[in-house]
Amino acid sequence: MTLFPFAEYWTFYMGFILLVMTILALDLGIFHKDAHEVSFKEASLWTTVWISIALVFNVLFYKFAQYRFALDVRLMAIPGFDPNEAAKQSALEFLTGYLVEKSLAIDNIFIFAVVFSYFAIPRIYQHRVLFWGILGALIFRALFIAMGSVLMQYKVVVIFFGVLLIATGIKMFFAGTEKQNLENNFFVRQLKKVFRIHPFIEKDHFFWKKNGLIYVTPLFLGLIFIELTDIIFAVDSVPAIFALTKEPLIVFTSNIFAILGLRSMYFMLGGVMEKFVYIKYGLAGVLIFVGSKMVYLNEVFGGKFPISWSLAIIAFLIGSSIVVSVIMDRRKSKIPHH
Repeated sequence: MTLFPFAEYWTFYMGFILLVMTILALDLGIFHKDAHEVSFKEASLWTTVWISIALVFNVLFYKFAQYRFALDVRLMAIPGFDPNEAAKQSALEFLTGYLVEKSLAIDNIFIFAVVFSYFAIPRIYQHRVLFWGILGALIFRALFIAMGSVLMQYKVVVIFFGVLLIATGIKMFFAGTEKQNLENNFFVRQLKKVFRIHPFIEKDHFFWKKNGLIYVTPLFLGLIFIELTDIIFAVDSVPAIFALTKEPLIVFTSNIFAILGLRSMYFMLGGVMEKFVYIKYGLAGVLIFVGSKMVYLNEVFGGKFPISWSLAIIAFLIGSSIVVSVIMDRRKSKIPHH
């Protein structure tokens, strides 16, 4: 039984989507109306803002769930049901899902850096590309989550995605820290076949008219590639959150909030990502752990691995990989170069 059936909470979904669209409109229409290079200070401030908004939402979501559960005759009729505990559980699931998606999004940042470098997109126009890229990602994630809410009801599907997450984690672990090269990438080759390409950057334009013909600029190619890679990443990230909670509403809200702050996180970490070379192993550990939950850990614990344990394990895996990266980077910087 779902705690937040869509038939009863569709107004919540609509209100949440309206909130997100309002924030995005303010972001592009007011705060980033004019194209400019996003500084580390500005990016850090916006990263703090996005995380703060998510945490405030989490507190309000807890209060909202507590209130609604206490009034829900259907739930209160269940023997031993405690609205306070159920609300606490829901809030913890949101926080854990948010942390997982935020962590896995670090892989997106690596892709952003490679894409912008390959298509030679100046920093001044990168925010515009990412804005529309994130907007597209929100739409695709919503579709993935809607499909996942149906498919994840079947045990065979859960096990399939669990095995997929474990395999992806193992592959990521052994892939190490190799730099990616888009030169021979399949998607890049296909994009060049499909579109009429204008090879130069024309301010912040995605399209350029020349000799009566419409051409796409490198900004548009970068945008399309970012959208395609996000769809691929969603195959991992969406099932990963469904491993933590069976509630589509929690999966949807936590996923969206994590994506919203992705642009500012890119501009904040983009210049120092090389220092976090071991974070790949932390992310690999998260995927393997979450996949293990889907395959067998949840069953070992009577159908539900404790969410508080999940939060602690995921935080440890990511946190320790960041700490190790910082320590090893400092040691490396102390080694004299000849």
